[in-house]
Amino acid sequence: MKRHHLFGLLPLLLLTACSPAEKSASMGQILGRADTGFAQVLPGKNFAFPEDHLAHPKFRQEWWYLTANLHTADGTPLGLQWTQFRIALSAAAPASSSPWASNQLYMAHAALTFKQQHLTAERWGRGTHGEQAPAQVSGPPLSVRLDDWQWQAQAGSDNPNHGLLPATLSVADAQFAYNLQLSANAPLVLQGDHGYSRKSADGKVASYYYSQPFINVDGTVLHQGRWQHVSGIAWLDREWSSEFLSRQQQGWDWFALHLNDGSALMLFQLRGTDKSDKAFYSGKRMFPDGRSHSLSAKDIRMQATAWQQTTSGRYPVSWHLSLPTEQLELDITPLNRNAVMPLSVSYWEGPISISGSQQGAGYLELTGY
Repeated sequence: MKRHHLFGLLPLLLLTACSPAEKSASMGQILGRADTGFAQVLPGKNFAFPEDHLAHPKFRQEWWYLTANLHTADGTPLGLQWTQFRIALSAAAPASSSPWASNQLYMAHAALTFKQQHLTAERWGRGTHGEQAPAQVSGPPLSVRLDDWQWQAQAGSDNPNHGLLPATLSVADAQFAYNLQLSANAPLVLQGDHGYSRKSADGKVASYYYSQPFINVDGTVLHQGRWQHVSGIAWLDREWSSEFLSRQQQGWDWFALHLNDGSALMLFQLRGTDKSDKAFYSGKRMFPDGRSHSLSAKDIRMQATAWQQTTSGRYPVSWHLSLPTEQLELDITPLNRNAVMPLSVSYWEGPISISGSQQGAGYLELTGY
C-alpha cells in the first residue's frame, strides 16, 4: 500500500478536527487548536536567513506556498500552484531515537489551471530523517521535498533572497507535470509588522509571515501529453504559527496581485463564523526596489460580485476591491470559475485577472465556504 494511503487517515482527522457529524467545521476549528506546548508567535522576532527558510518544528503548522501566473509560447494564460505544508501532531518530540520516529507530517498540493480545465493533486509523507525520508526540508542549499516534488535552491547563492532563490521546482503527477526555473532580484518582504502578521483585531492569534512577490519564471509544463514552454511571474509565501485562526473565525479570502505599475498587493480578510462578526482585514503594497507600506482595515473595502457553485461548495469568485488611500479600484475575475481544490480540505484557489484603475494578474484563495 502506498504511504499516501497509510498516512491518509491520521492527517485527515487532524485537519478536520471534528467528528463525522461536524463536516462543516470552520477553518478556525481546523487551524485554531493547539496545545500549550507549541511555540508561540510573538511580536519583535528577528528573522534570520537562510535559517528561517527551513522548517520550524516547535510550531504547529507552516507552509511554503507558490502561485504563478504564466503564458504558453502562443499566449495562452494558465496558472499553477505548489504548496508544501508541515503539520506537527504533538508538541513533544518523539520518545524514540529511531531516524524513522517523527511527530511531523507533510502534505503537498499542486494544481494546473487553464480556462477550461483545473487539475489538482495531493501527497502526504512523514518528516523523518535521512536520504530515504518521504518528506524533508533541509539546507543550505534549501530543499523542500515530498517524494519527487521538490523545490531546490541553487548552492552558494548570495542575493537579496538569502538562499531561497534562484531555485528549480519540479512536480510530476498522473495528469500533469512542470519543471520551472525561478529567480528574483527584489528583496524579501516581511508581511504585517516586520513579519508579525496579526490574524485578529485583539492580536491573540498571529503568524510569522514573509513573501517573495517578484519571482521570474521560465520552464515547461506537461499538459494533455504535451510539454509546453511557459514563462511569467510567481509569488512565494512563507508562514508559520501554532494558532493561525481563532475558534470564532470561519475562513479567509486572500489576494496576491501583480499590478501593471510593477507593484504587488497582498490583501486578506478573515471572516467570522457569525455573519454579524466583523471581518479582520490586512494588506501590504510592495515594490521591487524594496519599498512597502501596510494597509489597515480602514484602507480596504472588499465586495464579492459573482459566486460560483462548485462540486465542493459555493464560492465568491469575482470581487471589487476599493483601496482609496492607494487610489485603486480593482475588479477581480477568475480565469476558471471552477478552480476548486477537492482535496483533504476543500478550498478554492486559482489565477485571476485584474481590471479597473490598473490592470494585472494574480491569485485568489477562498477557504471556509
